[in-house]
Formats: sequence, C-alpha cells, structure tokens
Amino acid sequence: MNAQDKESQLPSPPPYHGHTSHPRHRNQFRKLAALAYNTLSQPRACIILLILSFTVGYLSHSQVVQPHFSEDIADLEYHNTFPTQCSDPLTSLSVRQTLLDKVFGGESPWKGFPPPQVAPLLWKRWNKGWDSNAAVFRHLIEQVQPRVIIEVGTFLGASATHMAELTQGMGLQTLIICIDDFRGWPGYYDQDKSMKMLNGDSMLLYQFMHNVDKSNATESILFLPFSTNTALSGLCEWGVYGDLIEVDAAHDFHSAWADINNAYKILRPGGVLFGHDYAWDGVRKAVHSFARLNGLRVKLDDKHWVLY
Repeated sequence: MNAQDKESQLPSPPPYHGHTSHPRHRNQFRKLAALAYNTLSQPRACIILLILSFTVGYLSHSQVVQPHFSEDIADLEYHNTFPTQCSDPLTSLSVRQTLLDKVFGGESPWKGFPPPQVAPLLWKRWNKGWDSNAAVFRHLIEQVQPRVIIEVGTFLGASATHMAELTQGMGLQTLIICIDDFRGWPGYYDQDKSMKMLNGDSMLLYQFMHNVDKSNATESILFLPFSTNTALSGLCEWGVYGDLIEVDAAHDFHSAWADINNAYKILRPGGVLFGHDYAWDGVRKAVHSFARLNGLRVKLDDKHWVLY
C-alpha cells in the first residue's frame, strides 16, 4: 500500500471548536470585555489599577538596582582587613624627637605659647573630662610600666595629664601621645564653659595645650592634631608603637571599629589596648567583634574595657 492509500484510510480530524469559532464562546468573550470596561471606567478602579502598576514597577526596579552580593567571601574579608605591617619600631627614647621632626619642624609646639591673640580667650581652669581619673589608669600603668602611651581621643587632656602625673609619681620616663583633631563634634557646646571661636576655630587645641602647660607636662605629652585614622597611619609608617593604648574617640560602631583595628597594629608585644565608654552600643559591639576575630578576651574595669 502506497503512502497515498495509507493517508486516505486515516480518520478525518474532528471539527475545530476554538473560542472564536463557536458563537457561545464569542458571546462569553464579549460579556467579559464589557465587564472589564465597565469596571475600569469607575474612578476607584482606575486608582487601584494605577497603584498596582506603580507597585509592580517599583518592585521590579528595586530588584534591578539592589546591590549584588558576591558569592566570593573575599569581598567581606577585604572590608574587614586592616594593614598589619608597620615600620620597624623606634626606640622609646627616639620617639619624641621623631614626632617633633615629623610634625612640628623640630621645635616644641609650646615654644612661644600662647599666641597673643589667643591668651585672653583661654580659661585658666577648664580641663573637663569623663572618668579621666578612673582607677583603670593606675592599674594598667602599674602593670605595664609603659615607656610610650598613645591616647586616641583626648579632648582637653584631662586623662592625659592624669596619666602624666601617675607616671611621674612612679618614676617612669613615659611619653604620652595624644591624638585628636581638637574640633569636638558638630554642634558641640558646653553648658558650663565654652570657647569663643576665633575665625571659625573652636580653639580646643589651645585650651588643651594650656592645660598641659599648667600641669608641667610639656616634656612628657605631645599631640598629633589630626583625625584618628591619619594619625595612627602616620605612627605606623614612622615605627612609633605604644606599650599602652587607650581608644576613646568617636563612639559609633564604624569609628570605634576602625580606631581599634588601627591602634592594635601599633601595640607593642606585651602591651595592653583598652578604652572608655563600654556602655555605648557601637563601642561594645566593636570591642567584642574585634576580640572574637583576634582570639582575645574582654575585661571590664568600671566604664573601661580592656583587651587581653
């Protein structure tokens, strides 16, 4: 049997009954179209349709512009990696002169202090601080016997001058390096005392210098008037390490996290890193995150935290 005979014996296909070929289906379609038209012609329906269209469009757009998180964990590691290699450490006796040369042109910043335009604006007695005479300072100085102390965040120098008094009383030749931009914080105003601005300068640096001068500590205290990141990076580059480092600058997580990481890399072996304001949520999270990642323990001494 040839192909033509086979084809002639196949059953005829059933008639097609699609939606548009049957009168009943066409009538149902017209009714649905009329219902949709009447519904959408109502103001409330139009508003609902517009809201739904906007919502769908917004969600679709949001899915497109949302940041794509790499599957490579190296991205996360990069954001949490701080430089760990610093220059070879200087001897403690050469640190002071190195800072004078690098920052102050080789001369003491107290030479000719105070400038004539500043002298009448200084408070004779204003060395405000927070827990600046806490017992933790004596505890750690007695334990570490530091030759170099680095204070990250110093404000008016209350804790720095207290530590200078302690080290001198123990017969230690200790240099205290104070890091601060001496600008306070945006909107800073002291209800009891405040500085009169001079050409937009809050003059906290001059009040700090005055306080150090009145404490007879100009030979044992130096300052770096920069941001904490800039100053700590400079110490790392110059090979200046601390036996005792206090972190007490900004209290949000990211600032505390960066300060702790940058300070730790210039901590001498056997030294101690500690800080203030453990009660602040950002500081506490930064301290414990750092301790977990570096296999350290956190000890509390009143309002101060200490890493071991």
